Amino acid sequence: MKELPPEYYQMLEEIQAIDFVIVELTLYLDTHPDDHEAIQQYNMLIKQRKPLKREFEKRFGSLTSFGHSYSHYPWDWKEAPWPWQV
Repeated sequence: MKELPPEYYQMLEEIQAIDFVIVELTLYLDTHPDDHEAIQQYNMLIKQRKPLKREFEKRFGSLTSFGHSYSHYPWDWKEAPWPWQV
């Protein structure tokens, strides 16, 4: 496995923290669909996540597959560390 810089882990942790809150808000909103404040928080986090994900993928490669992330050329999905490697 190639050596990863500290920024990789810092950025990944920030994205994972935002993802955790997004998932929790999604579950909450499933049962509280009229909570305007929760919807605003959800939308703010989605907006906050987009540039972080874009910058991470530009520097370190795709975070996800299955059509959620673009690929560099050549196909680089196999180059990123697997979840159990980080």
